[in-house]
Amino acid sequence: MSGPAVGLWLFEPREFGDILADVVPWLESFCKLVESKGGSDLDFWVRDGSAVGLPASDPTGVGVFFLLEDEEIPAEDEDYSAFSRPPGQGLVLGAGCSGPANHQMLGHLALALAERLDALIDFDGLLSHPTPRHDTSNEAPLDRARALVASLPGRVAEVSYDTGDGGRWFRHVGDVDFLAAWLEHPGFHLVK
Repeated sequence: MSGPAVGLWLFEPREFGDILADVVPWLESFCKLVESKGGSDLDFWVRDGSAVGLPASDPTGVGVFFLLEDEEIPAEDEDYSAFSRPPGQGLVLGAGCSGPANHQMLGHLALALAERLDALIDFDGLLSHPTPRHDTSNEAPLDRARALVASLPGRVAEVSYDTGDGGRWFRHVGDVDFLAAWLEHPGFHLVK
């Protein structure tokens, strides 16, 4: 079973190899078995969560994480009007399995990488609401999600996208201040 994933949006594109050259030495300082698969993605296991702001503890129950280039960013079906320009490049940071420990670790890794890469965080859906499967006509989940993000500091934008069935839905994209506050919220979890 795969876990949650977030996007990292860069507005100044870089070669993926250059990004890896920047982050691999940093990751190796607190991760083990960092593997690059032909330069297109990176798998790693966190050895010490204190490097990203979590208590130092045994990472039992925390699975593999991955970083890869998101070749769909910028996407033609997404509305980037909340930004001065569309993102120039996207990365995907994900967890190989789910569960609270993996959500926490992924959130902290995303925060550290977003700070390091000057990126925004694409939460891949509405926070506090699962990704819609078919019916996007019910506004109640959207209202709850909007109330949640309005209660936290930082900047968050709603980015609409095509659902594939002729409808539109939204994803939240936030800055590091928002993610830091969301990580401290008692209801924190990522979209899965």
